[in-house]
Amino acid sequence: MKNTTLRFVLIVGLLAGVNWLASQFFFRLDLTEDKRYSISDATKALLGNLDKDVVVNVYLSGDLPAGFERLEAATRETLDEFKTYANGHLIVNYSDPSEATSEEQRQKQFLNLVDRGLTPTNIFDNEDGKRTEKIVFPGAIVQADTLSVPVQLLKGNRSATPEEQLNQSYEGVEFEIASAIRLLGNQEHKKVGLVVSHTKISPARLSDLIATIQQNYDVFLDMNNPESYAGLDALLILKPDSAFSEDEKFKLDQYIMGGGNALFFVDGARVDSVSLDGNYAQPLDLNLSDLFFKWGARVNTNLVKDLKSSAEILLNVGNLGDKPDIRPVPWRFFPLLNNFGKHTITRNVNSVYTRFLSSIDTVGGADNIKKTPLLMTSENTQILNAPVLVGYNEARNDPDPATYTGGPKLAGVLLEGSFTSLFANRILPGDPRAAKFKLTGSPAKVIICSDGDIIVNDYDYKRNAPLPLGYDRVTRQTFGNKDFVMHALDYMTDANGLINARSKQIDIRALDKIQIREDKKFWQALNLLLPIALIGVFGGLRYYLRGRKFA
Repeated sequence: MKNTTLRFVLIVGLLAGVNWLASQFFFRLDLTEDKRYSISDATKALLGNLDKDVVVNVYLSGDLPAGFERLEAATRETLDEFKTYANGHLIVNYSDPSEATSEEQRQKQFLNLVDRGLTPTNIFDNEDGKRTEKIVFPGAIVQADTLSVPVQLLKGNRSATPEEQLNQSYEGVEFEIASAIRLLGNQEHKKVGLVVSHTKISPARLSDLIATIQQNYDVFLDMNNPESYAGLDALLILKPDSAFSEDEKFKLDQYIMGGGNALFFVDGARVDSVSLDGNYAQPLDLNLSDLFFKWGARVNTNLVKDLKSSAEILLNVGNLGDKPDIRPVPWRFFPLLNNFGKHTITRNVNSVYTRFLSSIDTVGGADNIKKTPLLMTSENTQILNAPVLVGYNEARNDPDPATYTGGPKLAGVLLEGSFTSLFANRILPGDPRAAKFKLTGSPAKVIICSDGDIIVNDYDYKRNAPLPLGYDRVTRQTFGNKDFVMHALDYMTDANGLINARSKQIDIRALDKIQIREDKKFWQALNLLLPIALIGVFGGLRYYLRGRKFA
């Protein structure tokens, strides 16, 4: 009796001790190979610093196909992990917007979510040989106080297979939701400058990019022509079409020497309309070539044609009776960039839409600068050196693949490191700029993209409203231009490294569909009979042992 009591006391004491240790030392172990249940340190810090309640309303719920069920499960797992580190400040709700008492109420719910910024998706499935269709909202709305941010969970490169795109969406759940939570936080906004004084593009054609940046950053235009760009966390040079003066170039140079971050969206050739037959492309001199060359890059004065991956334009290809026959045809002067470098900025980004793209070369002389390709064309390219006539009639003709052998062309490059000033040995002691002149710089980042139209949105003149950046009115698709720019800004300005959450990689372990079809009955029988057989063996063994014990 005494031994039993002592054993009971020891067990209770041991359990109490384990509980006390668990309350004092918190840890979690993720034993999966790809760390699918882990979140980044930056996300943990973000959640741990929440000082107000954040509500996440997830609308990806209900009866879903297998692929979307996997995305729903990933969202639940990620948010459960978020709640662990949020100190009670994260509230998560799940609902199926298709559930309603009437069709009218269902439509109202759908319209409300669309008005709040979520995009519906039509999914098709086969149930017992019958094709079914359902509208789902693969997204969430993150809310704090009176502010809310829509989050699209279904993202990724649309040129990938549906399974790959869903897997890319799975990988991006943490970053998308954490970015929305960060946006609603009270953290100090970084400062971003936009150089628009050298472009003739109307503000309406830049409005979507500017509005998106303003959600995350404090935006400053260079309207007052500042003496320097010091104090800015990033600087965007948006589609310039006139040359920079030496003084302006000096300010850019010294901004980078001070550890600044800059994104250049520039053209190598100017394309002007000259007739109904096409456009005339001529070299565009922005007086930045020597600056880029010093950094290790060169924007060429040419146009790149891409045979394999290009956007479409509407073109009159003939007549149908007395009416013109207008059809979408591939326009090889508008490459769709779907060849990305291995970097968190471009990981799982949709194709980037370009117009009259030029090529970039990396050059020597900047050995201490790390050069990372970001955007590239396909391997089926052809180069036209400006000046050259760009004729619309070319779109009507079948291209000759033998003339598209130029290989992949670089269209966007990331330069990182400590740069050396272009103005070394050019600033004399008596120059007023000599007092603050920096010969070598602090670590900085520069991105150069050889198409200014990457950041230019289209415009709906009937509604008198700008279209989303990257939207193509011919195919009615929204390409990845905005995501690319915002991810690049995140990478350059986010000292905490939340952008690194985009590096998560989840491997697809797909089943062999052919083997499943051939061995379907075997596996069904095995799943049905094996549990029964195991229970029978266990019962028989137990009966045998009991019989021996009490014989």
